[in-house]
Amino acid sequence: MESTPARLSQPPFTMTATAAPQAAPNYKLGNEKLIKVLPNAARKLTGLLTKQGRAENGALRVAVVGGGCSGLQYKMDLVDGPANRDIMVISGDVRVVIDPKSALFVSGSELDFSDDLQQGGFKVTNPNAIVTCSCGESFAA
Repeated sequence: MESTPARLSQPPFTMTATAAPQAAPNYKLGNEKLIKVLPNAARKLTGLLTKQGRAENGALRVAVVGGGCSGLQYKMDLVDGPANRDIMVISGDVRVVIDPKSALFVSGSELDFSDDLQQGGFKVTNPNAIVTCSCGESFAA
């Protein structure tokens, strides 16, 4: 299967603040075979987490939701940590949390960041993406 980069930009890509979990969550630890954060993305995420005061325990939540031209799209949020049943991966000194259903779609993916004017933003290179739409904001697996 060919790895096709999926370009993330507004509106499917949003960084929102969410409340901290009330109790200690029951989560699993994963590794970079699930998702790998490349150096440019790690630097950008570390800066965003620090700016929000979440440098110590904050994480990037990656989810796959229905929508877009091809049927699936990525949703990313900065959160205070994992929720129950999440899988947490530490990659590039950044915590990434993924729900088990989304993990099926992102396994083997890489997250990168570019600040180019036209093609800038976070990009997920997903080996499971069979088709991406022409705008690069959604995919089919």
